[in-house]
Amino acid sequence: MTGWVGDIEKRTVENTTFRTVLFTGEHSQLTVMRIAAGNDIGGEIHPDHDQFLRIEQGRARLELGTSEDAVDETHDVEDDWAFVVPAGVWHNVVNTGTDDLKLYSIYSPAHHPDRTVHETKADAEAAERAHGA
Repeated sequence: MTGWVGDIEKRTVENTTFRTVLFTGEHSQLTVMRIAAGNDIGGEIHPDHDQFLRIEQGRARLELGTSEDAVDETHDVEDDWAFVVPAGVWHNVVNTGTDDLKLYSIYSPAHHPDRTVHETKADAEAAERAHGA
């Protein structure tokens, strides 16, 4: 496929995996995510990747910090909210709702191997440990 064309809202809301890569290009990557109620993405930093995220369904708390142990900002976000996490910023997205949180993310440059599917957060964490991501 030359690029990616699709109903991103539908693909995001219908996603049942923790993370699925929909498209990987030379300079960016599109993923969809499902975070169960009470769970989170997990605190992380991407030293060389900017990340755009948009919530299609649910409520969350975005946490941003200058170090792994610091939460310098928190933002309550919900359906139709978007945010950008620049490279080098620690961040976490915590589902504060009672239902699944559904969002999509664009990494620039690509972050995960093409066609990655992580059924669960545990799968994602194991893959990141194995690949040093």
